[in-house]
Amino acid sequence: MADNGDNDSQHRVNEGDYVVLKRGDIYKAVQIQKKKKTVFEKQWFFLDNAVGELYGTTFEVVTGGTLQPRKPKCVENAKEAGTDNRNILDDGKSQKLTRDDIETLKEQGLKGQEIVQQLIENSTTFRDKTEFAQEKYIKKKKKKYENSVMVLRPSCRVLAMMYHGREPGKICHLRYDTLAQMLTLGNIHAGSKVLVFETCAGLVLGAVMERMGGYGSVVQMYPGGGPVRAGMESFGFPSHFHDTLHEFPICHVNALLAGALDTEAKDIDAGGQEKKVKMEEKRKKLAAAAAVLEGRNADGLVIASRFHPCPVLLGLIKFLAPSRPFVVYSQYKEPLIECYTKLREQGGAVSLRLTDSWIRHYQVLPNRTHPMLLMSGGGGYLLSGTTVATDTPKTGSTRGEEPAAKRLKLTETTEG
Repeated sequence: MADNGDNDSQHRVNEGDYVVLKRGDIYKAVQIQKKKKTVFEKQWFFLDNAVGELYGTTFEVVTGGTLQPRKPKCVENAKEAGTDNRNILDDGKSQKLTRDDIETLKEQGLKGQEIVQQLIENSTTFRDKTEFAQEKYIKKKKKKYENSVMVLRPSCRVLAMMYHGREPGKICHLRYDTLAQMLTLGNIHAGSKVLVFETCAGLVLGAVMERMGGYGSVVQMYPGGGPVRAGMESFGFPSHFHDTLHEFPICHVNALLAGALDTEAKDIDAGGQEKKVKMEEKRKKLAAAAAVLEGRNADGLVIASRFHPCPVLLGLIKFLAPSRPFVVYSQYKEPLIECYTKLREQGGAVSLRLTDSWIRHYQVLPNRTHPMLLMSGGGGYLLSGTTVATDTPKTGSTRGEEPAAKRLKLTETTEG
């Protein structure tokens, strides 16, 4: 019984959990904190009542910003329906309820579903609409008047859709289907050692850690003064996931490859005990990450950043063991073409592929299945390949992996 209770609690919202709020196609990542006002889509409410409920529950926002689990209740559709909409005149006079009447209904405490039902009953043209037009009308009114919000468990797919829909620039316009291909092409799995260099707010890092399940090791190569992990923190990983995560500044890569990186403790007057403790902690993290990298036996490399990927790829690929995959994302194909050319010239990589991503959503309804009118224009480009061991790097060769043509030796013969 205790085990069943533990398993059940994993599927319920707890205080301090990171969750994703969903309303229609809009997402927002928040942390559950009691008595804290949360603003979502110009509406404020408290998440106190979400604690203890199952993930995926839809809540109704009632008076005072309180969440109340919504009971399944379908809006009653009229049985009568017209054959076409040719005789319906959209003059704005078909609705008997005025704006003031609707505001009065809200003040009386009527919920969104009940207001939609009142709008249907007071519409003079609703029964003349076709069945399809009636469903479209109901969907439009639900979106406008229903104050509902769904609480979801954070996942790679949900967070990728959230970032791509709200702030695509923060993740270099990385689309969720492209991210899924990166995890597949990089062969990310539990127990592996993966290098990640990204400037996507930590989304790619979190996706890699989620796929590994807390087993193995991840080294985050970061530019600047420190790693950015806002997206990774939104996953709400347990503590043992963070034990597998290391960080290493990209500016020290050349020193590590040359064997000149100094990670020994030094007695430096930092001008304060607190600052000295922080510097010592940073040194320990650097030494731990360097120990992981020094073996040059990493199992995978994932790159997705706003920087030019060529120098980053050529530097980090040296930490991979032979016969290991790597994948590089870029919003544009030209930088990846340069990477492709460099790798062909110097060798050390085979099965190089440069691909682009394309996706289109479909509406699937009875007698109304068709592609959606609006779609994403592009999902970026991916360069993938596999490392191989080489005795000496190739330089100045434009034929990369192609063997040199054999010369035939001609011999003179004399006729007797």
